[in-house]
Amino acid sequence: MATDHTRTAILIAAERLYAERGFSDVTLRDIVAEANVNLAAVNYHFGSKDELIAELFVTRSIALNRERLRELRAAEDAGGGRAEIGAILRALVGPILRGCLGPENQRSPVARFMIRASIESVPPIRRIKNKEIDHLRKFAAAMKRALPDNSEVDLFWGLHFALAMAHHTIRESERLTKLSDGRCDLDDVEDVIARVVRGAVLGLTTRETATKPPAKLAAREAR
Repeated sequence: MATDHTRTAILIAAERLYAERGFSDVTLRDIVAEANVNLAAVNYHFGSKDELIAELFVTRSIALNRERLRELRAAEDAGGGRAEIGAILRALVGPILRGCLGPENQRSPVARFMIRASIESVPPIRRIKNKEIDHLRKFAAAMKRALPDNSEVDLFWGLHFALAMAHHTIRESERLTKLSDGRCDLDDVEDVIARVVRGAVLGLTTRETATKPPAKLAAREAR
């Protein structure tokens, strides 16, 4: 029990400090002082600072991805096995936006830690993001069922852009608020989700229109 308590204390202290100060500015000595444990305890439970960061990120990501997949299953069940593309994208971006935006969430260590993880590209988090993609494959498959006429390449790009819009909105929420003089309300999280989803759906469902080739190309083709 004492060992479990020590491990939990280290995780709570590390998450709080990383959320407040970022990954590069926090040392293991800062964490042990905050957790009121000795340095040997951190080495015993985690081995290194990178492993501690990875443990925190994996824990939070598991919860996030579980909620994403729960919403995806609910959307597909409601659609008889095939959800609308908007519902799929809402399940993809909704949990992360709800978790990180809004006046209450922005002050929580969990949300601020995930925001830091989105902003700061540290090796342990980058390795996990590049490796743990199985849940995204499930979303890509659902998108293919929803839009069978779209190429898989277009669907992967659409998924990528939807995630990019969500993460950029989280990272740059303060700048958008200032730019719009407060008219873009980042505290209205459901409206933010709807806007991100609408933009992503448009990108996937709007067909390209034929354009007139440049004059030089047209002349070359006429030869």
